[in-house]
Amino acid sequence: MFENLSDRLERSFQLLKGQGKITEINVAETLKDVRKALLDADVNYKIAKQFTEDIKQKALGQDVLKSVKPKEMMVKIVHDELTTLMGGEQADINLKGNPVVILMSGLQGSGKTTFSGKLANMLRTKRGKHPLLVACDVYRPAAIEQLRVLGEQIGVPVYMEPDNKQPVEIAKNAVNFAKKQGLDLVIIDTAGRLAVDEVMMTEIAAVKKAVNPHEILFVVDAMTGQDAVNTAKEFNDRLDFDGVVLTKLDGDTRGGAALSIRTVVNKPIKFIGTGEKPEAIDAFYPRRMADRILGMGDVVSLVEKAQEQFNEEEARKLSKKIAKNQFDFNDFVSQIAQIKKMGNIKDLVSMIPGAGKAIKDMDIDDDAFKGVEAIIGSMTPSERSNPDIINASRRQRIAKGSGTTIQEVNKLLKQFEETRRMMKAVSTAKPGRGGLGALRRR
Repeated sequence: MFENLSDRLERSFQLLKGQGKITEINVAETLKDVRKALLDADVNYKIAKQFTEDIKQKALGQDVLKSVKPKEMMVKIVHDELTTLMGGEQADINLKGNPVVILMSGLQGSGKTTFSGKLANMLRTKRGKHPLLVACDVYRPAAIEQLRVLGEQIGVPVYMEPDNKQPVEIAKNAVNFAKKQGLDLVIIDTAGRLAVDEVMMTEIAAVKKAVNPHEILFVVDAMTGQDAVNTAKEFNDRLDFDGVVLTKLDGDTRGGAALSIRTVVNKPIKFIGTGEKPEAIDAFYPRRMADRILGMGDVVSLVEKAQEQFNEEEARKLSKKIAKNQFDFNDFVSQIAQIKKMGNIKDLVSMIPGAGKAIKDMDIDDDAFKGVEAIIGSMTPSERSNPDIINASRRQRIAKGSGTTIQEVNKLLKQFEETRRMMKAVSTAKPGRGGLGALRRR
């Protein structure tokens, strides 16, 4: 996400490379390019103009004039202003109530139904909530069925009245149902339209009045840019929602919505959707997003995603196996599964500082491990547990069974052996006794 904006900003900062100090002339050149980059990203013109004006005032301050590295100082100023533009601090969702009622709003196609399922899954697994999903989209074909399937996938009950065409009644009945069943969270998926219209606004306002939600979230497709911001304003005028959700940030997002919407509606971005999987949802952190836009990565979010999949007992067992050189293909497959649960592979790699630019033209998708998993899946249980027994004839059988070539099987086995050897060396390393010290000397 934001690849084009990141590239344009990087080129803008290059104008200051080699300059002895920041001056009004080189600042003007740089900010002219920054403003163009923002406008190309579909950021509101007035916001882009004010943004660069704020940067100019800070850049020409007395402290900055003393800087010997103008480029680095300008990057810091832009980073701070981007963070402020997107809200400054992370805004949490309101979960005070029993049951807590969350009303989802947005246009058709924004990803509202899918996100409702993601939010239910997140609040169930991370906050210990007992959610109920409510199907109040009575117009879109298969909307109720879509929510039912999502609920089944994540183990969350779905309240639906297929023959009832009155969303207000359904919402009220669902809240009463949740109270009787001891469910402490109700997420209401409402109908969307292809465009804002009076009927739609009147209906969702009536649902709001009937259930008095603790939180109203406006879901917007991040790929729609400035149109999304205009729609958000119209919804906010009628609903006075509490926060924004940006979906489809794993696509070719220019960034206009993320950078403009906070200023226009004065409401925080609370969540982002980064894929189709139930786990592809993150809280929105303005500072971390600014890091990513400026190519600094997002190590904190990467570590948090890893910790979510981390099992301390399993890690201890794995550590012992590695130390005894018993790491096998069963363990290897388990580690791949944990990585895949963390989210979109390319998105994860881009969180590593400097990696985003390196992989921007690479085709990395969620099927990156498909060939490896096919090869391992064609092994017998004894071969997965004891890779050393895989001889030439076994390799031919594995290649045939997995639909790969003997060369691909050989490559995987070689990489696996090198990985196992390296993991054992690191796990047994002790200062002064070879180990890491020996590895450094090589």
